[in-house]
Amino acid sequence: MREIISPNKDVGNAYTTASSINFNHRLPARFTNGSSQLQIHLLYRSLLQKIQPFKTMERTSMERASLERTYMERTPTGRPEFLQAMYVMQQNEELPKIYAITPTYARPQQKAELTRLSQIFMLVPNLHWIIVEDSNNSTQLVRNLLEKSGLTQRSSMLHIKTPAAFKLQNKDPNWIKPRGVEQRNLALNWVRTNVDPDKHSIVYFMDDDNAYSVELFVEMSKTKPGRVSIWPVGLVGGLMVEKPILNTDQTQVIGFNSAWRPERPFPIDMAAFAISIDLLFKFPQAIFSYEVQRGYQETEILRHLTTRQQLQPLANQCRDVLVWHTRTEKTKLTAEEALNKQGKRSDDGLEV
Repeated sequence: MREIISPNKDVGNAYTTASSINFNHRLPARFTNGSSQLQIHLLYRSLLQKIQPFKTMERTSMERASLERTYMERTPTGRPEFLQAMYVMQQNEELPKIYAITPTYARPQQKAELTRLSQIFMLVPNLHWIIVEDSNNSTQLVRNLLEKSGLTQRSSMLHIKTPAAFKLQNKDPNWIKPRGVEQRNLALNWVRTNVDPDKHSIVYFMDDDNAYSVELFVEMSKTKPGRVSIWPVGLVGGLMVEKPILNTDQTQVIGFNSAWRPERPFPIDMAAFAISIDLLFKFPQAIFSYEVQRGYQETEILRHLTTRQQLQPLANQCRDVLVWHTRTEKTKLTAEEALNKQGKRSDDGLEV
């Protein structure tokens, strides 16, 4: 198929020409992925109203038909509507970048945890991954994972060791000491040093042991400048779901359903919110601290940035659960330990 001539050099990329498509034409069944033609039409009509029209030279009807066929052939199939819409918006530079901060540390299940998260980054086009290792150096394991996932250009590797006084010991419960304080603060410093404060973007604290729906990042992209967005989190705080309680018109947070320490100013999980980047520059004192009570890390940073009433409810007015506070069971390696005593390893020469 011949190239479509256009003033824009990116015309070979079908996404950039989305606004010139004739939406009255019936879409191929393979493109709709089981959705009705009307749903797809409405989705793209709504989407393209928010996108600056792509400027092309006048085309004949044959050229327009050729362009439409090119778009349909190059559009990824088998993906949900919201992802297809995101790809169009990304190509038109309408999506804010999301800086996802992930503290991590060496343990048997580390690669498995990070591999699961990497699948999200491969699918969502506007994510930048800031991985902060709890170590004195960046590790080859994390570097290899980013390279194999094709994410080296969309990630930043940082490292900082947690002070010994605040380091969990092997038999300590995971709640006895605050975790990830040094790592998150280093990442916030990186953001404040390397990100353009005048260009709207978003920061999210993405722990490596949670489960995330791709749709969460679609919702997160709706975070407005100057706001902190919020949504429910499943399987946390002794409840099936912790969620904000909204007012009658579903536009403002008036409370929370938290069962554990509900007196906290922000009784929510770290996975429950995202921050517009401008707030982090406006309030440089917004960081995490070791000097707070258990369960108050979220409150410690949010108290500088927002109030309950200023929170922006997302995820279908906080009715959809798109992230879960799952935890990987500590791996039992008794047989491996027995091998180690013999000077052997089951993973000798392998990266697990």
